[in-house]
Amino acid sequence: MTLLDTRARTGAVAGVNPVAKLLASALIAIPLILTLDAVSAGVALALECVLFLFAGLSWREFWVRTWPVWLAAPLTALTILLYGEASGHVYAEWFVVRISDGSIALAVATFFRVLAVALPSVVLFVTVDPTDLADGLAQILHLPARFVLGALAGLRMVGLFLDDWRALELARRARGVADRGRIRRFVGMAFALLVLSIRRGSKLATAMEARGFGAPVRRTWARTSTFGAREWLLVSAGAAISAISVAAAVWAGTWNFILGPR
Repeated sequence: MTLLDTRARTGAVAGVNPVAKLLASALIAIPLILTLDAVSAGVALALECVLFLFAGLSWREFWVRTWPVWLAAPLTALTILLYGEASGHVYAEWFVVRISDGSIALAVATFFRVLAVALPSVVLFVTVDPTDLADGLAQILHLPARFVLGALAGLRMVGLFLDDWRALELARRARGVADRGRIRRFVGMAFALLVLSIRRGSKLATAMEARGFGAPVRRTWARTSTFGAREWLLVSAGAAISAISVAAAVWAGTWNFILGPR
């Protein structure tokens, strides 16, 4: 475990059941997906910053974990700015590019919307253990155990997938077949890795069936997944952020229900 992971696990949110984190993220994201306006997304993002203080992340880890979101948000906004629906005064126009009051407003709303939806999902799930999440999904949400355990087993294989790729690369270099032809090398390694993954998956499925993971009986769990006061507090915080952001947008008159009539 790295130093960053150790610090993240000291936060107040670290010990909360992953199901509560999932529900809180969903409660925040759903209203923001249903509307496209800068007020609701901006208010939600401001309130989320308060929630992030309890995640136990250092500033360095926060930026390391979330830099893809900060990169995707302006790029998405730039696309909307150049190619979004034009309305109001047009400031620049060339071929299919048209910058207007409407595209600027949509770009700003999109920028805050991407941040408000993606950042909670990344920050809240930094310290989630896949096994804890699987326990919560099966015991609290009562999802099918066969599906949950199969997904958990597949997720656990991601690390082996990366190790196999590095091993294949080193083996090809040792044999002198990885010095030229990057595209050809990539295709060959991808095919070899696909074959290896299929074989490992088949063996894993057989082993799990042999141990009774697919038995049509009520299964027991090694660890009990609980949902208590801390979990309800986090879910309530997500609901409050959602409600306040929607109320602010309605009060400001910027609420733009994207599924409504145009």
